[in-house]
Amino acid sequence: MFSRFKKPETGPASTGLKPVTSSGPVAPTAAAPKPISISSRPVPAAPPPKTAAEAMASDKEKKRKDKIMELKVELHKRLLDNLNLSALEKASEASLKLEIASITAEALDEMSVALNAQDRQILHQELYDEVMGLGPLEALLKDETVNDILVNGPKRIFVERGGKLSLTDITFKDERHLLRIIDKIVSAVGRRVDESNPYCDARLADGSRFNCMVPPVAVDGSLVSIRKFKKDKLGIPDLVRFGAFTEEMAAYLQAAVATRLNVIVSGGTGSGKTTTLNALSSFIANDERILTIEDTAELQLQQVHVGRMESRPPNVEGKGAVTQRDCLRNALRMRPDRIIVGETRGEEVIDMLQAMNTGHDGSMTTIHANSARDGISRLENMIAMSGIEMPTKAMRSQISSAVNLIVQASRLQDGSRRMVSITEITGMEGEVISMQEIFRYERLGTESNGKIIGRFNATGIRSAYSDRFRQWGYDLPASIYEPIA
Repeated sequence: MFSRFKKPETGPASTGLKPVTSSGPVAPTAAAPKPISISSRPVPAAPPPKTAAEAMASDKEKKRKDKIMELKVELHKRLLDNLNLSALEKASEASLKLEIASITAEALDEMSVALNAQDRQILHQELYDEVMGLGPLEALLKDETVNDILVNGPKRIFVERGGKLSLTDITFKDERHLLRIIDKIVSAVGRRVDESNPYCDARLADGSRFNCMVPPVAVDGSLVSIRKFKKDKLGIPDLVRFGAFTEEMAAYLQAAVATRLNVIVSGGTGSGKTTTLNALSSFIANDERILTIEDTAELQLQQVHVGRMESRPPNVEGKGAVTQRDCLRNALRMRPDRIIVGETRGEEVIDMLQAMNTGHDGSMTTIHANSARDGISRLENMIAMSGIEMPTKAMRSQISSAVNLIVQASRLQDGSRRMVSITEITGMEGEVISMQEIFRYERLGTESNGKIIGRFNATGIRSAYSDRFRQWGYDLPASIYEPIA
């Protein structure tokens, strides 16, 4: 074994491995746990009946995986006993894997256990993930097709691919194993979860958004949600190619963002609001100063002059919190050309609307709402919840003068994400905010496989900002506003 990874020996020379005694936290072997696999393929919802031969082969495979699971539990303890953890930070992946293989081989010989080459390779990889990564979750985090990882207790791990949820065959050994991985994540960002503080938001090293809730609040085992961070952000051409919207809508949005209209991206959970906001930000000129404010930093702006801010929750004593409103108030003193708030959902809405009204044209944010009209109602509710008493007409006047455009994103039943509406706010009519829809997504039917058939169409209404577009050099052709017959 490599001496730089091994702890100094305090006892008599032996094989270098400390014996595992009954006092150690070795899992009982009375009830074999559900097998774990590095494969993340979904388990079929209704498997066909198995023949006797298939059932025998399946039982044999289950016993093999059970054996590997028991070995992994014991070997992981031995690794922690023998590896010099402080030296692992500077170790390369190749050298550490070689050391793990050496310790594993020595331990297997001592226990008189024989494994084939494939099982040894799987065991080495899972042990490496346990020591340096997030255990069973590592395989899912490396899978580029997975968008969300949802853990409902140690034995049920779901993933979202292409907008559809599926159950994987990956499991944790038990609740203690899951809690250890959760503690590893939250302690890396200086936070803690326990009975007194049973939930936490955090960000993984790769930028993925992490949320957890542990017992006793989580009744059937700890709950974990991971929204994976996309290393390669989707641009406007990608979204057009995927059918999220059309080239005509993209040309309109480019004119709207470039001419500094204030834009709100509205939609439900998982509808693609942040992806849309990222794509719209690509239309911002490179000579503008942009400040972004988020609870969890996800925006990937490509401009040169970008300042990123992230809010901070209170510590264990309930102090030290930095809210989005604190960041937004401070951002107003930092000479921004545009302010982009990742999501507006509280009292910061007042400062956001005032920023849009006082020289920070072109600012953008997202809100949770199911339609453009619902988005306006949500803004009114957030203003009311902030504790500021304001007449309804004055509140709506503030909103109508601050917000120019609402882009509605939606995730349809088949899992596809579409920009279902682009709506302009044109002013006030009495005490009602007047709006006009420019583009919409029309559903035409559903295929036998559940895929939704639809098309994007213009409403025939010409943009109220056409003169503004022309003055800024974006003379859009009248044909983009003509509806399809």
